[in-house]
Formats: sequence, structure tokens, C-alpha cells
Amino acid sequence: MTLSLDDIAWHRSVGQLIDALDKPNFWTQLVRLLDQYVDFDSWVVLLFSADQHPQVFAECPGEDGSPDQLFQDYLRGLYLLDPFYIACREQSRTGLYRLSEVAPEHFELTEYYQRYFRLNVVADEIQFNCQLEGDRTLCLSLGSKQRFSGQQIALLSLIQPWVLGLLRQRLPYEINEVVALAPAPPQPDWRVQLEASVQQLKGAQLTARELDVGRLMLSGCSSKEIARKLEISVETVKVHKKHMYSKLGIKSQQELFSIFLQAQNA
Repeated sequence: MTLSLDDIAWHRSVGQLIDALDKPNFWTQLVRLLDQYVDFDSWVVLLFSADQHPQVFAECPGEDGSPDQLFQDYLRGLYLLDPFYIACREQSRTGLYRLSEVAPEHFELTEYYQRYFRLNVVADEIQFNCQLEGDRTLCLSLGSKQRFSGQQIALLSLIQPWVLGLLRQRLPYEINEVVALAPAPPQPDWRVQLEASVQQLKGAQLTARELDVGRLMLSGCSSKEIARKLEISVETVKVHKKHMYSKLGIKSQQELFSIFLQAQNA
């Protein structure tokens, strides 16, 4: 068997990563290795759970070292509009996923895209998903100011077994740290929180179905996509939208997004 210098360097680096699994700088080492093969501009390691806000295990440092306010908004509630989060909740799978594979039809027209994604992630995102027990997903997301090329995706697909294996082996060390810091109690269902916030902000009582329709609208789903996801007719979707707008006294998705954002900070 003939190995190139690149092959030897890769296997040496993976060996070093395995040795660093229990070290604080593991994520930095992993990201630096990936950066040698694929260019990206931001990264974050998250744990998605059904009953909690996302947990951040590691993230790229900000330009000035201060907390990123946009990312804090994401963690408070905007994650509910994240195509990757929605995909994890609807069909949990292990693998490598690209934004174009999970984003709804009208994603780039949404307020979420214009006011968060375009500013924070910029152009494209790929995510390594490691499905875990208890309806949890460990994710390593890479964001880029340019679209990832087919060659870059092919390369990441080639090494994904290594990356996913390392993610799975790293998890016990992250969980031990969380337990040591006394994990936060489970959060109430997002519908309950949002319904209470809307009631306080607007004095409006939205049904669970109206909340579902509103969230899917804000995430970029067309009426047909919402109908398929909720297993209702397109006409029923339109009726729910009409009732929701009437109760909230609004006329646009922009106003709906502002209410959604206010509700997360209430």
C-alpha cells in the first residue's frame, strides 16, 4: 500500500485528536484540522435536545472577544427557525448535511435569513450531525462567506466517519462537565412559552396549530410545505394564517417575526 505525505499527515493528526479527546482544546484541534482541508469562516458545536434550548459546547471566538448578541438571540429562541434544528427534530439522522438540503423553499426570503443568518453565518452552512439517545443531536456546524463547492462537500463526506466518530467519543467528557455545573432543568414546550409571551405582549390567544403555522412560515416554508408537514390542506393553512394575523393585529411576516423575537426576550 502506497501512502502520500497528505495521507500520513491526516492519520497523524487524527491520532493526535484521539489523544486529545479528554483535553480542553479538543474542539480547537479538530476545527484547525478541518480548516486545513476546507475553508470556512465560523464554527460552533451544539447539542440539540427536544426539551431544552441548545447547549453550546464550543464556538469560534468573536472578533473582539465579546458575546455575539445575534447568537444569543439564536440560543434564546431563534433556533426554532433554524433549518438544521427543524430537520433534526422532524427526522433525526446521523450524517453530513448542507443548508440547501434542509432549507425550506422560501428560506432566503425570511426575516430570519435577512436579520440573522445572512449577518451571522453569511452565505452557506454545513453540519455534521451525530444522533444520540434521548432524542438529542450533537452538531458541528461550519459557516462560510461563500458557497461550499462540490469538491469541498465531497472531501467532507469522505472524512465524515472520522469526524462523527470523534464527536461521539467526545460527548461523555462534555456531559461530565455539564453535570458538574448542575444542568439546567428542562424547558417548557416552546408553544407554551410563546403562547404566554404573545398573550402578555398582544393580549392574543393563539391556538397550538396557529403557533405551528406561524413558526413554519417564519422558517421559510411555503403554504404547500406547511400543509405537508402538518398534514392539513393548503386552504386550512391559509385560514390559520388569516386568524393569526387578525388576532395579532398585523399584516406581514415582518411584523410576525418582530413579535416572535420580542417573545423570546420577554
